[in-house]
Amino acid sequence: MGQQDEDMPSMRSSDGSATRSVRSDAKRNTDALLEAAMEVFATRGVDAPVREIAQKAGVGIGTVYRHFPQRADLIAAVFRREVDACADAAAALSASYGPADALAAWLLRYTDFIAAKRGLAPALHSGDPAYVSLHSYFKEKLLPVLRGLLDAAIEAGEVRDDIESMELLSAVANLCISAGKADGAVARRMVSLVVDGLRYGATDKS
Repeated sequence: MGQQDEDMPSMRSSDGSATRSVRSDAKRNTDALLEAAMEVFATRGVDAPVREIAQKAGVGIGTVYRHFPQRADLIAAVFRREVDACADAAAALSASYGPADALAAWLLRYTDFIAAKRGLAPALHSGDPAYVSLHSYFKEKLLPVLRGLLDAAIEAGEVRDDIESMELLSAVANLCISAGKADGAVARRMVSLVVDGLRYGATDKS
């Protein structure tokens, strides 16, 4: 037989510790695989060889196909992982910065997300039914996060109160698209100007 299946246990203990270990190993494999896929897609496009992704992740090619039988499954999983990471960043930023600075830092994190998913764009915009649900996933995950950051900054009197979260998401995405493949610093600088505009006209509530 070929390479041992990384996600299957060689034995099980009565207390379930072996099963937990296998699940932990499987999660690490999946995380490594999605990280590798994101990097490969960003540089080589979504048609890059699956074997290249497996090698970069340090897993067998069978692991790739076991978790993601179709390439579209892998692409969708990479997209969802990046959306989740962007959404999850908000809590840590809110704990580390004041309301307006947390909003600014998250918008820059979102800018990086838009740049990172550029490699996925040909697939996501292909019309393949496998990707239809991703737009809703994107909005359901990121809009509440941004709304919370905006509300906190508005309540603190640190940003203006006449902007909707969807408008802001779209504005930042459009700026990133305008920046194209230029140095990511260009998009980040443009987004920083948007943040300056949000601060202008804020109502001081101190």
